[in-house]
Amino acid sequence: MKHSNKGVRAVAVLEASKGLLSLLVAIGLHIYAGQNLSTLAIELVTHLHLNPASHYPSIFISAVGSVSQSSLTILALGAAAYTLVRFIEAYGLWHNMRWTQWFALLSGAIYLPFEFYEMMSHFSLLSVIVLLINLVVVMYMYFVLFPLRASI
Repeated sequence: MKHSNKGVRAVAVLEASKGLLSLLVAIGLHIYAGQNLSTLAIELVTHLHLNPASHYPSIFISAVGSVSQSSLTILALGAAAYTLVRFIEAYGLWHNMRWTQWFALLSGAIYLPFEFYEMMSHFSLLSVIVLLINLVVVMYMYFVLFPLRASI
């Protein structure tokens, strides 16, 4: 069974989308790295019409305020590196490069146990969707790399 180039390209678009989302996160972290995060957290809580002194908003404000500027910079660099990896993978899949097919299979398979654990420990529709999408991608890439042979 020969795989469809459209299927591999669909996986490439998914990977590029993940890269774009990660790029937006990296830019956001970079922008906020030089700002007072506690003040921003209070402004956000107030904007959402929540009481900053109540229990959960105060926990959020405290947690955000404890993040150091160097931690934000490291997170931004990590997100930028992840972006680069996803864009390279998307490019390779779009151009049907075999090594990126292997990379897509292996990198997706690595996440499966963690996604399964997340779904079991914090069940939500989102965790189910993420697991199912990744499972479909991993299975599809497996069949691209190891096509079924017709029996004689």
